Amino acid sequence: MKSRLLLFLLPVILLSSFNLKKKEPQIVVQNNRIENTINRDSIIAFAKQYLGTPYAYASSNPKKGFDCSGFVSYVFSNFGVTLPRSSSGYKNLGTALKPEDFKVGDVLVFYGYKNRNIVGHVGIICEANGMQSKFIHASSGKAQQVTITELNTEHYTKRFYKCVDVLAK
Repeated sequence: MKSRLLLFLLPVILLSSFNLKKKEPQIVVQNNRIENTINRDSIIAFAKQYLGTPYAYASSNPKKGFDCSGFVSYVFSNFGVTLPRSSSGYKNLGTALKPEDFKVGDVLVFYGYKNRNIVGHVGIICEANGMQSKFIHASSGKAQQVTITELNTEHYTKRFYKCVDVLAK
């Protein structure tokens, strides 16, 4: 019996001895519903580790660089949240929030800079203040890296499509 218990616990003991970056969502029961709770500030702290990482088209690899959706999906995957790998996958994702409801950790969705019929860019709100919010994203523009940008710049306000809470269940 003891040897079976040891065989069961050994992988748990070994895994707990490693410092793993991946954060698992906490499970909380509220009003007889199971909900995942993730600290939104932890998402931003994790994302900020990658400030300055180069822009790399079609990449979600921090060693090579990120494109916008690669960055967003990489950040959230470290908290157990699966998001689209392509920015176009955000077009029909979630319900659009009113600016006064924007929160840290929500995802901003933008049209492409050439075509307002397709989604072309995404980022994560890191300072929530409605349309005055700041967001962290992998920019293919002048910055060519993971950077923080103000939403109220003309380039982004005219391309703004919606903001979604990807943590709401």
